Amino acid sequence: MPRILQKLDSTGGFSIDKTIVVDELRNAKDFNSLEVKNRHFADSKISQLILRGINTAVLQLDDVGSQITIDSNTINFITGNIIAVNPLGTVYAGKIESSVQCDGNGATSILASMITTIKDGIPSGQTWAIEPLGSTNRFSYSTTRAGTTNVIKWIVSTQVISIAWA
Repeated sequence: MPRILQKLDSTGGFSIDKTIVVDELRNAKDFNSLEVKNRHFADSKISQLILRGINTAVLQLDDVGSQITIDSNTINFITGNIIAVNPLGTVYAGKIESSVQCDGNGATSILASMITTIKDGIPSGQTWAIEPLGSTNRFSYSTTRAGTTNVIKWIVSTQVISIAWA
C-alpha cells in the first residue's frame, strides 16, 4: 500500500517524522548536531556536537564509535565543555580549548591545547583525565579513569570552528 511521506511540516513549526525541530516560537530543538555557515564565506563553518563515553575511552557521537569529522586542509579551533561524574555525584567540570590542523592527506594534528578546570571534586587517589585526540580526518577526546572501579560518565559539548587554508 502506498505511503505518503511527510518530511517537512510547517504547521506550528517545522517537524521531521513527527518530531518538532523548530517550534512556533522559532526555537530549534532536538538536533543531532548543528552546523552554521556564512553564505558569503564557503570556506568556514561552526559545528556544535555532543560526545559521550564512560571510564577510559575515546568519546563518541553515537553508540557505533563515530567521532567528529574534520575536513582536510583546515585549521580548527575546538572548544569542549566537559562534565565527568560518578554514581556518588562527584563532579569534574572543565573546558578544553584546542587548535587542530588537518592536512591534505587527512592527518589531524593537535597544535596546542589549554585545559581550564572549573570544578575538581575527584577523590584523592583517583585519576580522571581527558585530552584531545586526532586521527585521520577525525577528532575526539581520550579519557582515562584510574584508582577506582566506579563508572565515570563523560560528556563534552564541543564547538568546532573550521576554516579551509588550502
